[in-house]
Amino acid sequence: MRCILTILVALLAFTGVYGDTALSEIKFDTTVHNFGTFPESKSVVTCKFTFTNVGNAPLIINQAIASCGCTVPSYTEKPIAPGAKGEISVTYNGKGRYPGYFKKIITIRSNAKTHLVRLYIEGNMTEDAQK
Repeated sequence: MRCILTILVALLAFTGVYGDTALSEIKFDTTVHNFGTFPESKSVVTCKFTFTNVGNAPLIINQAIASCGCTVPSYTEKPIAPGAKGEISVTYNGKGRYPGYFKKIITIRSNAKTHLVRLYIEGNMTEDAQK
């Protein structure tokens, strides 16, 4: 009986110490951006994804990787305080690419409770009439 009581007290102490661990958490306003239809002559388009650290510890973006070399993400490199906002800018360069529909994935890696988040950009680049 004494052994069981000791184990229960140890478990409660362990839960109490590690249950309140400070964690950051990333919440995006949206995870998909549609550029719509744009001409090949204006093949470079950019969008911004805004996020908030809804956790209780500073958020650090470690990496932003695009699924293709035609897509370049850039992000806030300083730690984002709890409750503060940050942004990830994504540029798609369709120059030299075939016109038509595209969908690209940007993978965000951070110290947040959800370590990986995927963002998506899509659009339709149309061929210029005069070539």
